Amino acid sequence: MNVSQNPRTAGLAADVVSSFQSLLGTVVIAVFVITFIVQAFQIPSESMENTLLVGDYLLVNKLCYGGRRFGEGLMPYQKISRGDVVVFHYPVDPRQHFVKRVIGIPGDRLRLVNKQVWINGKLLQEPYVRFIEPPNNMFRDNFPRQDIPAFGLEDKWLQEMRKLVEDGQLIVPQGHYFVLGDNRDDSQDSRYWGFVPRENIIGQPLLIYWSVQSQDRDASSSFRGKLYHFAYAVTHVFRMTRWNRTLRLVN
Repeated sequence: MNVSQNPRTAGLAADVVSSFQSLLGTVVIAVFVITFIVQAFQIPSESMENTLLVGDYLLVNKLCYGGRRFGEGLMPYQKISRGDVVVFHYPVDPRQHFVKRVIGIPGDRLRLVNKQVWINGKLLQEPYVRFIEPPNNMFRDNFPRQDIPAFGLEDKWLQEMRKLVEDGQLIVPQGHYFVLGDNRDDSQDSRYWGFVPRENIIGQPLLIYWSVQSQDRDASSSFRGKLYHFAYAVTHVFRMTRWNRTLRLVN
């Protein structure tokens, strides 16, 4: 006995399969883009003010520096250069993502004198830097110093630093980068925990796709507080958005 399928049922099944294929294709493309090309990040601290503010949401270009995923030379990737703002896996805890500015590249001889950065004997011009207090921290403002204890200094980094200081200058080894926050007086950076290995660097912030006024983080630490602030943000999104920063390129 022959069994024939209802044309309407067959058409419906074909539509379901087609929709599933389209959805699957969209998911695959989205996963590929997030994994290899761009990724969204939020700025959680003041360490990069005034270049980046708490409440800025970034799209990060993960393809600009190339790297091992795609192979060097296949595309016109750029080298990591002094002055680049980069997102990277925090060397002390790779689960965390940090954003800082590259100050020292492999082979550089670096030091800070009264907050001023000297690279290879020349003063580095830094129009992006923000200072919020006079020089009063001998370790932070006159780096590298090995004779002064510093709060937040990693012991492992102190031991490593002692091997790389020559004539009062820190020598940046091959395959590593020295990074600082633009908010130079309020930044936990390479001065405190060391170099960023090349393989830790994810990419470069491309633009601020949204920026929202920061809220009182202490007040929203509890679950109820977080729920309240989420509801407030949803209902006051236009008022809270910093429109003058939204869709701004990062440099």
